[in-house]
Amino acid sequence: MPERIKTFKEFYPYYLNQHSKKLTRIFHFAGTFLVLGVIIYVLQSGKERFLWYIPILGWGVSAFSHYVFEKNVPTAFKYPILTIISDFRMFFELLTGKLKI
Repeated sequence: MPERIKTFKEFYPYYLNQHSKKLTRIFHFAGTFLVLGVIIYVLQSGKERFLWYIPILGWGVSAFSHYVFEKNVPTAFKYPILTIISDFRMFFELLTGKLKI
């Protein structure tokens, strides 16, 4: 693990390295997609009680992929905010084809 990372520019390459396996990226994509679905549902329905699904779907699905496929510790434990930002960046880069699975 590198010394404490201070900027997103430094963090994102490290994040991608920790998410190098195809199944890890697929699970992260699915988790982020589900989180966005919950947010859209809550905004449209006004049913805020469903917001508690966000950490389960976002973190749970992603953490599973680290332990089962990637065999590493999720970056969220040490860099929670940078990890959330990176999750969404990777999601949109995968969605647009800028990043390959």
